[in-house]
Parts: sequence; C-alpha cells; structure tokens
Amino acid sequence: MLDLEGMARILPLLFTPAIPIKMEEKRVLIVDDEADICNLLSWILRQRNLLPFAVNTLSDAQTALKKEEPAILFLDNYLPDGFGVEFLSFIKKNHPAVKIIMITAHDSYSEKQHALKKGADFFISKPFTRALINETIDSLIL
Repeated sequence: MLDLEGMARILPLLFTPAIPIKMEEKRVLIVDDEADICNLLSWILRQRNLLPFAVNTLSDAQTALKKEEPAILFLDNYLPDGFGVEFLSFIKKNHPAVKIIMITAHDSYSEKQHALKKGADFFISKPFTRALINETIDSLIL
C-alpha cells in the first residue's frame, strides 16, 4: 500500500498526457535564475517525455544555443546579465525555429505586448500552473 508521498509521486504520471513529437524536437532550454523555477519546469517537462536543460544567465543561454538548438525555450525576463526580452531578437535571428515562452513575475500589459512584438510565442506570468505549461506546450507542438 502506498503512503501519501508515494501517491504524490505516482498521480502526476497517471494524468499527464504524452504527446508524439520528433526525437530532435525533444530538447527544451530553460533560462531562469531561480533554481525552483528551473526544477519545477524540468519536472513538468520530463513528465511529458521532453528533455529539459537549464541555464541561469543570458550568456550561458547563448553558449547553450551554440551547442544545441532546442524546440522550445522558456525565457525569464529579469536575469542577472540582462533582460530576456532584449535577447529575443538574437534568438529569432540565429534560431528562428525555436519557440519561445516568456515567463516572468512582472507581467504588465505593456511588457507582455513588447515581448510578443519582439518575437515571443507565448507570455506566462509567475506563478504558473502545470496545466498552463502543458496547454502552452500543446499549442506549440501540435
């Protein structure tokens, strides 16, 4: 018989749908300076059989993108070495196939519009839910 902790580990596996995507599209880059956000997103993505990898700065993101192009990139706006929204033009110019999901705790209407105009495919406010992350990924992949 499972205890509560065991049930908490198993239930998400039972209710998280798997989606068919090409092997080369399975990588997801997370750019956020908050370890808990990176860990939470990584956990959600692994539940979907995606392969997340995380970095904490824009310069590390640039290095990671040179090594491997992900299908999806989660990008925080406020990072130690700059603003994610200003990094969007670099991504769109050098990696146009990458789908970008901006995630930020600062979610004013003007900031959202600015990010979408600069090339973000989606804009998600923190805190977010697993359901919202899954719906967003579904709309990008399917």
